[in-house]
Amino acid sequence: MMTATTLLRMALLLASVVAAAQSPAWAGNAAAEYPNKPVRWVVPYPAGASNDVVARTVAQKLSATWQHQVIIDNRAGAGGTIAATLVSKATPDGYTLLLANPGPSVNNPLLQQDAQYRVEDFSPVVFIGYTPLIVVANPTFSANNVRELVQYCRANPGKVSWGSVGYGSSVHIGLALFQSVTGVNVVHVPYKGAAQSITELIGGQIQVMHSTMPSSAAQIKARKMKVLAVAGKDRLSAIPEVPTLSEQGITGADSSNWFGVVVPAVTPRKIVSTINSAVNAALQTAEVRRRLESLDLTIAGGSPAEFETFMRNETQRVRALIKTGALTLQ
Repeated sequence: MMTATTLLRMALLLASVVAAAQSPAWAGNAAAEYPNKPVRWVVPYPAGASNDVVARTVAQKLSATWQHQVIIDNRAGAGGTIAATLVSKATPDGYTLLLANPGPSVNNPLLQQDAQYRVEDFSPVVFIGYTPLIVVANPTFSANNVRELVQYCRANPGKVSWGSVGYGSSVHIGLALFQSVTGVNVVHVPYKGAAQSITELIGGQIQVMHSTMPSSAAQIKARKMKVLAVAGKDRLSAIPEVPTLSEQGITGADSSNWFGVVVPAVTPRKIVSTINSAVNAALQTAEVRRRLESLDLTIAGGSPAEFETFMRNETQRVRALIKTGALTLQ
């Protein structure tokens, strides 16, 4: 006859077997050494875009470090939401990463009423870096600096067409911040990507827009557009003669295009830490630094907690713009 102690031991053993059978497959993988197979890194934009270049540059080092291929998966479309939705619903085992940037990772889930994911559906891993936006204009536009731009917009309310690469993009947020600080009334003209908006600016269909140096460097050099300000705390080495917004009396409107790595929420912290360490190590190599800095990227790095704080601040800033009506839900 079995004793009570024996029966208790059998019950506990049976419970552990049932729990193991019901646990998700990725939980077992998480306990194994990570990574032990190829890793997919989803990029929300097409091959050749700055996002793609950033991911491929870092991925090459990760592949060498891990001795498992980091495969870039370009999933362009819908302002990056296709890629972000895919990663948000992926198994949280560290084998599906997302190249995070403002549009798909923060702005779109806050601005789209039918968004298929939330900001909270991702765990921040590491902040790769950022590049400040610049305010550019058609070369024939009368304003040659931001003070003159604000004066012109106030004298001609609703008559300046201000482009962006899409609703909810970093450059659109840059415009919303600029409007909230200066109170200017301009017409927002969203396009589907940088190439189209830059073409329209050069052609005179729009007069002003926020952009980045990597997207606009060739046109600036060819004098097909002029730079009115840098929307960052420091001037850019590529255009040292152009003052920042704050140098021209505009504070609170700094904005940037930034990049980082996020994974699906509830990914084990040990795996998050492993990815974080590997990316930080890659960012310290001369080859990676040289390539990213050629994109006018200020390299960040740091802990998952630091990147989480940064993303939380970005989220709060967009929510504040929504609350004041500077941004509206779509």
